[in-house]
Amino acid sequence: MKDGNWNIIGLMSGTSLDGVDLAFIRFSSTFNKLYYEIICAETISYSKDWNDKLSQAFTSSAKEITLLNVIYGKYLGELVNDFIIKNNIKNVDLVASHGHTIFHKPEEGYTLQIGDGATIAQTCKQKIVCDFRTQDVAMGGQGAPLVPIGDKLLFSEYNYCINIGGFSNISFEDKNSIRRAYDICPSNIVLNHYTRKIGLAYDDRGKLAKTGTIHNELLSKLNEFPLYKSKQSMGNEIVISDFIPLIDSFQIPLKDILRTYIEHIALRITKQLQDQSTTLVSGGGAFNDFLIERIKKQTKSTIIIPENKLINFKEALIFGLLGLLRAENEINCLASVTKSKRNHSSGVIYLP
Repeated sequence: MKDGNWNIIGLMSGTSLDGVDLAFIRFSSTFNKLYYEIICAETISYSKDWNDKLSQAFTSSAKEITLLNVIYGKYLGELVNDFIIKNNIKNVDLVASHGHTIFHKPEEGYTLQIGDGATIAQTCKQKIVCDFRTQDVAMGGQGAPLVPIGDKLLFSEYNYCINIGGFSNISFEDKNSIRRAYDICPSNIVLNHYTRKIGLAYDDRGKLAKTGTIHNELLSKLNEFPLYKSKQSMGNEIVISDFIPLIDSFQIPLKDILRTYIEHIALRITKQLQDQSTTLVSGGGAFNDFLIERIKKQTKSTIIIPENKLINFKEALIFGLLGLLRAENEINCLASVTKSKRNHSSGVIYLP
């Protein structure tokens, strides 16, 4: 990338429905080395109304989803306006928005992240880059994961980068220095599904799971899940159609479900790690002390938990980077990761 400085706002809405992450990042490039600074960032939690709209969109009609796409775009644009005013931000080169995933079926040739880019642009009067996954799927790729380009450019000092969000995923360089990445397993999306049944948005630091008992038969079924053999990207659909019905079929206490699923996540993650390595962990799961404890117990890789700002906003940071790379017509999708035909620069640009 050419030398320069850029001010970017990154927006991220995860599958676990925690809310919208906004991060104002200053990127600089010098002698082909890229640097970043997260100037300010915050998470805007979803209201019950938005939580209901987004969680139910999967079963909505085409007309309802089309309308929601526009309404959600306006909502994101308003969040950007409020964020800029609150933090007295003067200069923004562009806003990069991941959108909220409703469908992700790359094997059938489609993916959908709502949050209409034209509406965001007209609402906040900023240059918008969004819709990062569609082009990759059209090129035969999985449309995911997209974060590994950021791991490669910003966090290359670690052997592994793991994000534990709605889904856990991993990124690393293989022995030929080729970036590899894939989804490991559904994570917070499953845990939060069950805590919401008792009125909790999430299991704070894994305290409830820690009181439960592992159900060995369920754990075995989870560990042997057929999808894991293909290392393909995962979406909400597989959780709704397969994981939740499997777990519910055992009719065990909620705390035992949480304990068993924590063990499943830890086993799935540690299975990917080699000894004598360093692993950077980010995402909401990094705050789940019990999960991190179980991961550390089962691996000889050094688990590194960064500062809270990076844990919370790494994905918003990297989608900001994806937007910058797209605006500069630089590669932001790696074929070695998504399995598309070739490396490419993905994303749609909207001007205010």
